[in-house]
Amino acid sequence: MLLLCIESSCDETAAAVVRDGRQILSSIVASQVDVHARYGGVVPELASRKHVEAISVVVEEALEKAGTDLDAIEGIAVTRGPGLVGALLVGLSAAKAIAFARDLPLVGLHHMEGHILAVNLEEEVPFPYLALAVSGGHTHLYRVEGIGRYRTLGRTLDDAAGEAFDKVAKLLGLSYPGGILIDRLAAEGDAGAVAFPRPLLHKDNLDFSFSGIKTSVLNWVRKQKEPVEGQLLRDVAASFQEAVVDVLSQKTLRAARQEGLERIVVAGGVACNSGLRTRLRSLGEKEGLAVHFPSPALCGDNAAMLGVGGDFYLSRGVRGDLKLNALSSWVLDEVVDESGAR
Repeated sequence: MLLLCIESSCDETAAAVVRDGRQILSSIVASQVDVHARYGGVVPELASRKHVEAISVVVEEALEKAGTDLDAIEGIAVTRGPGLVGALLVGLSAAKAIAFARDLPLVGLHHMEGHILAVNLEEEVPFPYLALAVSGGHTHLYRVEGIGRYRTLGRTLDDAAGEAFDKVAKLLGLSYPGGILIDRLAAEGDAGAVAFPRPLLHKDNLDFSFSGIKTSVLNWVRKQKEPVEGQLLRDVAASFQEAVVDVLSQKTLRAARQEGLERIVVAGGVACNSGLRTRLRSLGEKEGLAVHFPSPALCGDNAAMLGVGGDFYLSRGVRGDLKLNALSSWVLDEVVDESGAR
């Protein structure tokens, strides 16, 4: 199918045209980073307003870049949740309006489902596989048996990893979004300079906790008698990143061993982190595991990632209706209800 895909779960307004759940014909993302940077994080009301301003332009640009128009589109895939309800409603309303006006089938997808399937737009990863979904709002481990067949193995009990990166960046006086800035500084720092904790690393479970690392950085900063800058800033960034990467990678490998899985997919915005990519690839090679990362463009929020699941569901008759509503929270294990509706 030739699908129009729409994503607006947080602060990126995105649209894409995807053919047969594999070929990206266009992928347009309008960022709101400059709007939210002054506040050090996403302001939901501002995000919603910016989505309203951008959605029509982004959809039109996606169609134009793909060399097509709405007459050729065969279905609509849109993020239904989880996310900021106001932001989700903008994309969902646009998708329903187009579906109604053009009499097109519509399907609403889980945001993280899009992320953990996105790798299949670039390479085919056979099922089953372990997925580490790590972003600003999620840090989850899933057993992926197939599209629509997910089982949660572990999750964050407090802050998500991406959220911790941004909050620690703010503590260090860095701008928003802070994850990429910490990654750059860490490349030139000493990862052993500060011994930050590894919460839950040695617990007999697959859950995560990053609030303690964040608090540890805060306490460390308060004890410093001099400004945290220069090499000291690079060292603390490297030490913090090392602690987070250590927990993520060790727990992921533990999950793969427990589940007997030979393939790992890492998805979400934090999958762009160079330290995490290097560590998991190295450990995977030692353990004889295949570790897959989408390209950076498919790690951050985008609409193309909805094409894989969207094509699968729509081609099998799974539909959402015009009563489809946004969900601020949504358990991935329950993405399809008993009737097959989304």
